Amino acid sequence: MQIFRGFHHPQLAKACALTIGNFDGVHRGHQAMLALLKNEARHRGVPSCVMTFEPHPRDFFAKQHQQPDLAPARIATLRDKLNELAACGVDQCVVLPFDQSFASQEPQAFIEDVLVKGLGVKYVLVGDDFRFGAKRLGDYAMLDAAGTAHGFDVARMNSYEVKNLRVSSSAVREAMGRGAMQEVAQLLGRPYAISGHVVHGRKLGRELNCRTLNLRFSHWKPAASGIFVVQVHGLSNQPLAGVANLGIRPSLDPTDVNGGRVLLETHCLDWPASLGAEGGYGKIIRVELLHKLHDELKYDGLDALMQGIHKDCDDARAWLAARI
Repeated sequence: MQIFRGFHHPQLAKACALTIGNFDGVHRGHQAMLALLKNEARHRGVPSCVMTFEPHPRDFFAKQHQQPDLAPARIATLRDKLNELAACGVDQCVVLPFDQSFASQEPQAFIEDVLVKGLGVKYVLVGDDFRFGAKRLGDYAMLDAAGTAHGFDVARMNSYEVKNLRVSSSAVREAMGRGAMQEVAQLLGRPYAISGHVVHGRKLGRELNCRTLNLRFSHWKPAASGIFVVQVHGLSNQPLAGVANLGIRPSLDPTDVNGGRVLLETHCLDWPASLGAEGGYGKIIRVELLHKLHDELKYDGLDALMQGIHKDCDDARAWLAARI
């Protein structure tokens, strides 16, 4: 999949079949939409294209109004969203910066400047609740009328349901907030996972004989947090079982090297000797969060923290032994 920041690139296809959205999580509803998009693109002989935004529009408005509670909890990092879009077979993705200029763009200008002149759309697929342009004044009827005027087809897709539950990013966030990771996997069609480069931390795990693989979650408000049973992919031929903490580590000094950042800290239950002590750093790994053990806890000192970690490891082994 080709990825473009903005739409002013000579390598961008001159025409496309397009869908537009945030695609946070790339859940099963998104996947059904992308399958339809690819089919329509193939019929027209043009590439399939996704337009998405960074930051999330609600992040932008939350910051603008100084109301952080308006920002949605983030399911996936941009890296993971793009990886999942690529896995769905999308040909190209245009990532647009959602800023004041874009937020204030009139709906008709968006259609003419972005869709028609910028992307050369031949087909546009949107969700049943799609709105666009300044003050969300653009709707499906306006887009459909523009398609007739400019010569592109417009379609919308109704909600996707699993077991009478509407699949949406909001539903995924709600399940993640409850720690219902099996329900999350049903909505996503796969286990929830976070990927990225392993970064250096405070090295406290060495003192506790509990080394960790640290991934930064590049958003301040993850949809899930706490202690999880996980599987790690990318370090060896087989997935490695582990325990992970997703959050801000309340028992640690906030002035540490990653202080204030959301981290996924993963301890592998059985570290492969072939990797060596430093073998994880710099590697790109994917950590699947399979089961939530409990919320983050603040421990009184390193001894209590070590006891808590050992209990989490025992509980993780028991859960895995019963299910895998």
